[in-house]
Amino acid sequence: MLPEYRPETYVDFTVESNRKAQEKALQDVGRQLGREFDNFIAGRKVRAKGTFTSINPSDPSQVVGVFPEQGADIVDSAIAAATDAFRSWQHVDPVERAAVLLRAASIMRRRRFELNAWEIYETGKPWLEADADVAEAIDFCEFYAREAIRYGGPQPLTPNPGELLQLRYIPLGVGAIIPPWNFPLAILCGMTSAAVVAGNGVVLKPSSDSAAMGALFMEILHEAGLPPGVVSFITGPGRGAGEAMVQHPRTRFVAFTGSKEVGLQINAEAARAREGQIWIKRAILEMGGKDFIVVDEDADPDQAAAGIVASAFGFQGQKCSACSRAILHEKIHDAVLERVAAGAKKLTVGPARDLANAMGPVINEGAFKKINDYIETGRKEGRMVAGGEEVPGKGYFIHPTVFADVKPEARIAREEIFGPVLAVLKARDFNHALDLANDTEYGLTGAVYSRNREHLARARREAHAGNLYLNRKCTGALVGVHPFGGFNMSGTDSKAGGRDYLMLFTQAKSIAEAL
Repeated sequence: MLPEYRPETYVDFTVESNRKAQEKALQDVGRQLGREFDNFIAGRKVRAKGTFTSINPSDPSQVVGVFPEQGADIVDSAIAAATDAFRSWQHVDPVERAAVLLRAASIMRRRRFELNAWEIYETGKPWLEADADVAEAIDFCEFYAREAIRYGGPQPLTPNPGELLQLRYIPLGVGAIIPPWNFPLAILCGMTSAAVVAGNGVVLKPSSDSAAMGALFMEILHEAGLPPGVVSFITGPGRGAGEAMVQHPRTRFVAFTGSKEVGLQINAEAARAREGQIWIKRAILEMGGKDFIVVDEDADPDQAAAGIVASAFGFQGQKCSACSRAILHEKIHDAVLERVAAGAKKLTVGPARDLANAMGPVINEGAFKKINDYIETGRKEGRMVAGGEEVPGKGYFIHPTVFADVKPEARIAREEIFGPVLAVLKARDFNHALDLANDTEYGLTGAVYSRNREHLARARREAHAGNLYLNRKCTGALVGVHPFGGFNMSGTDSKAGGRDYLMLFTQAKSIAEAL
């Protein structure tokens, strides 16, 4: 009998022994940077004609890893291998499948500081953010293992005299898993582990910006005893291998986390039946956000400002849940804005390897240019109250940037920036604030700070977000505690880390036997 699930505790880096352990891991991993990683199909290493590199965004001259650059031609063999493995894996007892995830969670605990170090180098995550990501990956394994056992057990049905009744959740088949770089272990692990523990085969292609984390996860699955072939692991650009995975007639489902534009393209491609395809592909999509924090007139300005700063600038704003719109009641607007600007200016920006830096770099040169273009747009659309200075160093560093006096129709108030840029809007009253909060094509996360119980009740009913938080920040969803997923253009509201999530990777089979 498994103990009740509880989220993993974060490492406390104020403890000297933990700091020393992380520094040692950074040194050890630093000596491995530039290593070549392999792809795996049917448990065998697979090469490619070309290679590509992932780099350290804190120092773009530093190569983190070298990877095979696979194209569309590899996808047939990857899906074939996963299909062969699926034929037996689907019949493995759910308890045995769950045991693989539990062993993977144990391995990640043992390798925690090492995994943190790889994330710090490869994605520029500050220490606390890297550790939270690894903790979330552990949580996904622990939570989905228990869920697989629950789904594999007897399901409640209304009795019918003269019949023996069963409802079984059976796997779908072989799916494409396409995770993002911003939660390079947690989301990759979450989507893959859910699909695998439900009995499916998988072709996994990580983001090229965080391919090392995918390769390390494959090492963990191998050590945990996952049979060869259940997961085919390939690396390469989305155009090519990724597109072929989505379009392949033997792909039964696609799990994707990323931008709205790519998600919509995947949705359209998945909806087209190819020759030889005998099912409707299932698309499980987690996309973007333009998330809000509303501050009511009676809110605590210090509490609200702290929540806004943490939500807007954690991991450089590179979260689909990040607050990018602060909507402030006009009576408290100036007090909160002053505190937000002051809080943003206090955040230290620099190489993620240094614990003293609250913010590291953005992920790559393309993101750096795009975010700075939005900042230039913001100078025309609002009043800059924080940010704007260049950050010394070789990395892709951007100061946390705050714009006030932003109109609802402004680009920086409507488009997902995915960087440390906050638009502040003024609301006449609470009704206006809710209208502004809902005035978006997205619907992922939001928060409301208020002492008015009637206003909080209205927010529960009317604020259109898949994850709504009251009197706290809008980031930091915990597995099993805050099932995560959004409305509208934020995706299919998949509720990762919730009790419904495994259902997305299964199909229900009703069986009735006459007695």
